[in-house]
Amino acid sequence: MSELTNNIGEKIRHYRKQRGYNQEELAYRASLHNTYIGQLERGEKNVTVESLAKVCEALDITLGDFFQSSAATPKMLSVELEKILLLLEDRSKNDQQRVLTLIESLLEWKDNHNRL
Repeated sequence: MSELTNNIGEKIRHYRKQRGYNQEELAYRASLHNTYIGQLERGEKNVTVESLAKVCEALDITLGDFFQSSAATPKMLSVELEKILLLLEDRSKNDQQRVLTLIESLLEWKDNHNRL
């Protein structure tokens, strides 16, 4: 599908995860089928304005907010990365550097461990 279709799907997934919903719950709240929600999120289906309005209502956002939000970038952060950023944003630069060093060490260890 198109880049626009993929971006819309990523945004739906982003907002759904942000609200703590699984696809079935979002589908129920939006009165849509859960396989349709999955297809939208994967960019496999074009969304209609009516369906997107239902999704936005279920997510408690307006259509305007959906398209104007800063989450409009093609490479959106996962919920996990957003949580990490929230945990670190009020920490000192020194704390942030220590966490970065720790993460780099863990990933290096994991990569080396997987090669064995």
